[in-house]
Amino acid sequence: MLGILYKYVCYHRERLLHCISRATNNSPNKKIKMLLRKLSTSLFRLHMSNIGCMKTKASILTGVRNYTPRRAILYVPGDQQKKLDKSLKLEVDCIAMDCEDGVAANRKNVARENIVKMLNKGPQSTRQPEWSVRINSVESGLCEEDLEAILTAKNLPPTVLLPKVDRPEDIEWFSEKMIDLLSPRNLEVKLNLIIYIESALAMMDLPDICTAAKELSATAPFQPVALVLGSDDLCASIGAVRSDDAMELLYCRQRLVVIAKAFELQAIDMVHIQFNDLFGLREQCEMGKRMGFTGKQVIHPCQIPVVQETFLPSKDAIAWAQGLVEAFYEHQKRGE
Repeated sequence: MLGILYKYVCYHRERLLHCISRATNNSPNKKIKMLLRKLSTSLFRLHMSNIGCMKTKASILTGVRNYTPRRAILYVPGDQQKKLDKSLKLEVDCIAMDCEDGVAANRKNVARENIVKMLNKGPQSTRQPEWSVRINSVESGLCEEDLEAILTAKNLPPTVLLPKVDRPEDIEWFSEKMIDLLSPRNLEVKLNLIIYIESALAMMDLPDICTAAKELSATAPFQPVALVLGSDDLCASIGAVRSDDAMELLYCRQRLVVIAKAFELQAIDMVHIQFNDLFGLREQCEMGKRMGFTGKQVIHPCQIPVVQETFLPSKDAIAWAQGLVEAFYEHQKRGE
């Protein structure tokens, strides 16, 4: 009997979620509303866990792991429509439409409106960069307004960037809001989550933050895909002074890379503030690549070619990898 009920709920989950959502909005009783919200959350978690299982089975069967390169993440202020329009023509892996540091406090609503318009239009070409949105931090008090805006757009952003994550509780809050706002929508693919580490507390709690993100993603509508080093706020947090060689952040950079790889996440390196210094940018990129970073944040289009070229595997590295795979299969054939 329970098996039949389970199959019925799975098959009709979209209709059930819609009915529960309408009943919740129309009910004058607070206790009933709370119970309906809990039921909606449970159904949504069931739906997302089914999606996770399907994706896992598909990965096992095909042997292919989906991978979105993020060699360069370009920040574009959400309140500047012209820059948003121009950014879509750039040859960059990822565009972060910004609601956070790149937008003044009195322009946040403008940024939200512009970003929602961009999302509603949808990609104009399959060759466009990955669209993402950097929202405000949980602690700022602005995160909920950002999520309410962007998650009601006609087209959801494939990736959400969550800055200044200091503790696992920030991820828990984010997860609950995502479930509440997305439960009425019948998602077939989870949103990607990029987590920013920008304080001493966050650096020390990083394993717990990643563990929370991984565990919550099993039943929530997101999956963690990358960690980002927020260098300037991190320097302020530990009392360090920025230098050209960034030696003051050596330990933090190494720690972030190691933990990112332990949780199978991309590691995105810090911004090179002097955007006209392309020689210094290349040196910093090469150092970051040797440390294990997979990409870098950029603040100006002129930085994109240098960054993406540096984080592209060299011909020698590709040839070595291909030779290693061929040698493996050859030894397998010979039974060695």
